[in-house]
Amino acid sequence: MRLLGFLLPALLAALPLSAEQVGEVGVDWVGNDILIEAIRDPKVEGVTCHIAYFDRSLIDRLSKGNWFEDPSNASIACRQTGPIKMGDIDRSEGGEEVFRERRSIVLKSLRIKRIFDEANQTLIYLAHARELTNGSAKTSISTVPLYQPGASVPAPAK
Repeated sequence: MRLLGFLLPALLAALPLSAEQVGEVGVDWVGNDILIEAIRDPKVEGVTCHIAYFDRSLIDRLSKGNWFEDPSNASIACRQTGPIKMGDIDRSEGGEEVFRERRSIVLKSLRIKRIFDEANQTLIYLAHARELTNGSAKTSISTVPLYQPGASVPAPAK
C-alpha cells in the first residue's frame, strides 16, 4: 500500500496534462463549435498554450455518418504567462509530448509536442494529428523564446 501511495502520484505526473476549456464559438446552426483550451506545460513553469479545434455536433455526426470522429485540424499559440522555469525536459530532436486528446474512438488523436531549440534558446510547440493507419500533414507550430530577462534555463541533467 505504501508503494502504491508513492507510485500513483509519480505515474500521474508522467502523463500528459489535460486542457481547460476557456472558449467556445458556434460556427453554424447545427451546433458545430470551435473550442479553445488552455494547456500549461507540465515541465516548463510560466508557459501556457492555447489550442483551437473543431468540435462536431450530434446533428452533424448523424447526417454525415461518421459518428465517432472529429477533424484533426488544430491551431496553437503558446506564450509566456509568468516567470519561465524549465524542469528536466527532453532535449532530443524528437522532443516530448505535453498533451494528447482523442479525436476518434481508437485511431486518431491530437497531440502537442515540445521541442527545445537549444542553439536559439527557444521552446517549440507542435500541434499535430496522429493516426494509426495514415499519417497527417495537418500541423500548427508556436514558439516561446527564452531570452527574456528572468528566464532560467538549467544545464542538462547528467
